[in-house]
Amino acid sequence: MLKKIRDRLKDFQPRSFPSNQPKAGVLIALTDHDDPRVILTKRASHLSTHSGEIAFPGGKHDDTDPDLLFTALREAHEEVGLQPDSVEVVGPLGQVISKHGLQVTPWVGIISSELELVANPGELDEVFEVPLSFFLADQRYATDEIRFKGKNLYVPAWEYQGHVIWGLTAYMLVELLNEGCDARIPMKPRPEHKVRRFSNDS
Repeated sequence: MLKKIRDRLKDFQPRSFPSNQPKAGVLIALTDHDDPRVILTKRASHLSTHSGEIAFPGGKHDDTDPDLLFTALREAHEEVGLQPDSVEVVGPLGQVISKHGLQVTPWVGIISSELELVANPGELDEVFEVPLSFFLADQRYATDEIRFKGKNLYVPAWEYQGHVIWGLTAYMLVELLNEGCDARIPMKPRPEHKVRRFSNDS
């Protein structure tokens, strides 16, 4: 599966938009298991924003960061102890805008399944792994209707071992699955699932 992801993302042209908004980089790290696992984190409950939410390692771009890939790798090191030189960088996915106005660039990388990742308690409550096959099966918990810049986006929300994976994290996962694995997960509501409605309009 990793070979397919490498090959497909090699030719992928991610969307980007010129913007003066604050920028951030996140790392979608996949382990080199036969069934790759996605590294996810649960943000610390004491944080003032996004507390308790499921996210990829990552954060805001610093003025001293040469680029957003550096940002994603630096933040992954700070949050879960992942050394930047332990990541095989595959490439970026399309930029997205968070509900707080951050322009986020996700980077896909591959890491050894033998690495031990440890959550930084100042930022995270937990770091955990989810098999990519779980997301490919698309047994979603719900479909979220997110109103953004005048458009309705329909994004899966998954529940895995008590963790609800939704919002921007789920949106980036769908792009990885569709572009990297040819999953063809539709961004539309399904009759058998409840639809939760959110607004991100500014």
